[in-house]
Amino acid sequence: MVRPVKYKFREFLLDIKEAITGTERDFTSEKLGRAIFLLSVPMVLEMAMESVFAIVDIYFVSRLGAETVAIVGITESIMTIVYALGVGLGTAATAIISRRIGEKDPEHASQAAGQAIFVGVFISLMLAVPSVIFYRNILHMMGMDEQAINEYGSYTLIILGTNMMIMLLFINNAIFRSSGDPAISMKVLAVANGINIILDPILIFGFGPIPALGIKGAAIATTIGRGLGILYQFYILFHGKHRIGLKVQHLLPDLKVILNLLKLASGAAGQHLIATSSWIFLVRVIALFGSPVVAGYTIAIRIMFFTLLPSLGVSNATATLVGQNLGAEKPERAERAVWITGYVNIVLLGLIGLFLALYPAPLIRLFIDDPQVIAYGTSCLRILSMGYIAYGLGMVMVNALNGAGDTQTPTWINLFCYWLFEIPLAYFLAVNAGMGQNGVFIAILAAEIAMTASALYFFRKGKWKLRKV
Repeated sequence: MVRPVKYKFREFLLDIKEAITGTERDFTSEKLGRAIFLLSVPMVLEMAMESVFAIVDIYFVSRLGAETVAIVGITESIMTIVYALGVGLGTAATAIISRRIGEKDPEHASQAAGQAIFVGVFISLMLAVPSVIFYRNILHMMGMDEQAINEYGSYTLIILGTNMMIMLLFINNAIFRSSGDPAISMKVLAVANGINIILDPILIFGFGPIPALGIKGAAIATTIGRGLGILYQFYILFHGKHRIGLKVQHLLPDLKVILNLLKLASGAAGQHLIATSSWIFLVRVIALFGSPVVAGYTIAIRIMFFTLLPSLGVSNATATLVGQNLGAEKPERAERAVWITGYVNIVLLGLIGLFLALYPAPLIRLFIDDPQVIAYGTSCLRILSMGYIAYGLGMVMVNALNGAGDTQTPTWINLFCYWLFEIPLAYFLAVNAGMGQNGVFIAILAAEIAMTASALYFFRKGKWKLRKV
């Protein structure tokens, strides 16, 4: 019995190494369990890298005072539209590219990749120009006073003006993931993060002959890190020996491909905007019960999002497998891949949810020592943890529909579950039913379960298997 166990462990380590360094395996014929593992490992690590970017910036910027943290928060809220469009174009690119790769048509996959980049650059410029001109007006509308804008507005100016960096990171990494090269996405973010971690303290606080630039230095460090990451992406896309090989002609506008991308992207971007905007309304309801409640909720939600990252990485693998296997005319294999990743996510998030339900308070204390805030945050985290199994399955189902090119169905699901169900229910339970902040937490739980049930219903109907992209 010892030798087989040793062999399996050695095989497991080799699979991890292959997943991180990159693989040339055909995911339409590889054993599904291994295919999911090889795709999921770098995608999970990529999600971790995404969170590091935000954590590092806040860690150093918070040393400058509360106002600088506020300007970062306000700028992030303004950038929601860029994130939504980047996610939308990335999802559209995933659906088309994975399908072409499954069809063994790398030329048209590269064409779709080039068009996604072209559209992303065009949209970024359309957003950057008015943002640079009117950034002060935008900050005024967000409640910033003139003095704060004069002192800290340069951060917003740089981030909005260079929004193309974020857009291209999203799109290019989606290109790598959907083609079956997620390890490259992970390495790109590792490079960008490493540069940002080095430059942040140097440019914010100064070092030797380099002057202290304050919050402006944080924006410059982030932009340089992302910019060099994008250069790395383009080097691989144009000169690397991978599934996608870009040529200049792939970047020339092709109206037919662009319209298909925009059609798919509109649904995916809509999903993101609907989901993120619903959180704004929920905060407004929670604010009725005081700042400690808002603080506890904010910390609990940050913990929740962080613990969902591994599951998001696994569910991203679903979109690639569904697209590639539909392209290879293997719809039953695509469906089987979804169920396997769904089971993996259920187990993974079930264990995480159990831990959060049993030990929420110590996690909240990592961020704050206010007894009131800890109590409210604990209550929020414990209630939300009850839905972790549903969250895991729901993410897989939604990504399966998106990967098949059906981005409209998840949009309608989000619209119903988050706007028409969650927000009214939260207000009713919190205010009319007298449940206070717990009413909001229960409404979030109910909406997420409803979203999972709806996505599961449409997935089981099977129309996604007939989708053409």
